[in-house]
Amino acid sequence: MTSHGSTRQSEEQLVGIRAYTDVELAQKQLISATAEQGPSPQFSSGATAAYRWALGYAQHSPVTATGEADLAPDLETLTAEADAAVVQMEDPTSRPGPRDYSRGVYDALAWVCGHSDHAPEAPQS
Repeated sequence: MTSHGSTRQSEEQLVGIRAYTDVELAQKQLISATAEQGPSPQFSSGATAAYRWALGYAQHSPVTATGEADLAPDLETLTAEADAAVVQMEDPTSRPGPRDYSRGVYDALAWVCGHSDHAPEAPQS
């Protein structure tokens, strides 16, 4: 019998459309790049928060603060959170710091959901 609970060790487990291990690796690379003067701290914070939530490590989503304990979000929920990040980015009253955070959330979730081919990372030198 197959368990319906979240099993982070499963080879087949997906986060959005990406393999769980690919999302973990993208998160680690972003953290490493940030330590080496990569993307803005707010952008990195948003992307890292999005990855943690998508992987099931955070109880609440990074923009709307919704979620269920111990459950990784499904593709529909991930996409809705990416949409919420877009709304915040397009708010003309939003200041640059929060806008950068929302951009990080959006870029990470867009990649996780398959709307982008590239995970957020440090700019190429």
